[in-house]
Amino acid sequence: MSNEPEVIIDKRDGLGLITLNRPKAINALNHPMALAITDALRAWAEDDEVRTVVVTGAGERGLCAGGDIVAIHADARTGTAGADSPTGVFWRDEYILNALIGRYPKPYVAIMDGIVMGGGVGLSGHGSHRVVTERSKIGMPEVGIGFVPDVGGTYLLSRAPGEIGTHVALTTARMGAGDAIAAGFADYYVPSEHIPAMLETLRTETAEVAIAKFATEAPESELLGQRDWIDACYGADTVEEIVTRLQASDAPEAAKAASDLLAKSPVALKVTLRSLRAARDLPSLEAVLNEEYRVSIASLRSHDLVEGIRAQVIDKDRNPQWRPATLAEVTDAQVAAYFAELGDKELGLAASEAQQ
Repeated sequence: MSNEPEVIIDKRDGLGLITLNRPKAINALNHPMALAITDALRAWAEDDEVRTVVVTGAGERGLCAGGDIVAIHADARTGTAGADSPTGVFWRDEYILNALIGRYPKPYVAIMDGIVMGGGVGLSGHGSHRVVTERSKIGMPEVGIGFVPDVGGTYLLSRAPGEIGTHVALTTARMGAGDAIAAGFADYYVPSEHIPAMLETLRTETAEVAIAKFATEAPESELLGQRDWIDACYGADTVEEIVTRLQASDAPEAAKAASDLLAKSPVALKVTLRSLRAARDLPSLEAVLNEEYRVSIASLRSHDLVEGIRAQVIDKDRNPQWRPATLAEVTDAQVAAYFAELGDKELGLAASEAQQ
């Protein structure tokens, strides 16, 4: 066992430095890490010695592969997990952190190098200065484990141009640097070889100046170039109709998308589509997080979350037995149940709360 902390918090030269430090797990986020980051950000918001916050991941593989889903699986397997269970409490604190990042009063520079998935998007995608590299692989892979995009992911996905976000969510597509910037998940492209020098420059320059010295033109977005078929197919009102349109499309990428989509949890797909459509109309990140929390707590009690993590992470047989097994078998009532209010267990974020 390493004696190193799982997240390294440091303050020097005007910078508040947060380094996720679980490189063997691609810096997967757990509850103690989320609490430590929240405490640091709240302290630095009032600290005149901190001009800029910088978030990076240890190791070469990525900023953060997401939440600690092995722990989530152990909780969900009990069949009784909810808002007061370890995962429910973790998600509550994680989403509060996501909202804090979204309204942070100082420059928040997230280095989205390598793999940035799920909870990693929550730590980076709501920041003010989001930097990607040629190694960036960004996505929301939740429907592949019977879950639904969270951590404010539906806020970002629903605001991507056209139906790009719907495509990314339902197929679990990975975005490179160009796609991430086009979709509104990132702001700047800096080649990975220049990241150390950029971080050094941040010690003496503002975030805007330091990043501008090293940022270059981002690679072209493949997704933007495919918007014709993406918008035409994913603009449908139901997942079944999306599949029908994808299968009928002349675009070769559409056939692959249909195949990718049909391998995911049918109920998670339908809940995700409803979540995305709802998020598009909600007024703030906080309002979206409140709704995501309801969906996440419902997912924690679902068969498909347990089965999806088992198949993809625990047993790794890559053969999940979804229940219901097909889109046609998923009822409107089953989908609606994911959005049921939680009474006194609601997340209850208000648009100003993250600033307190």
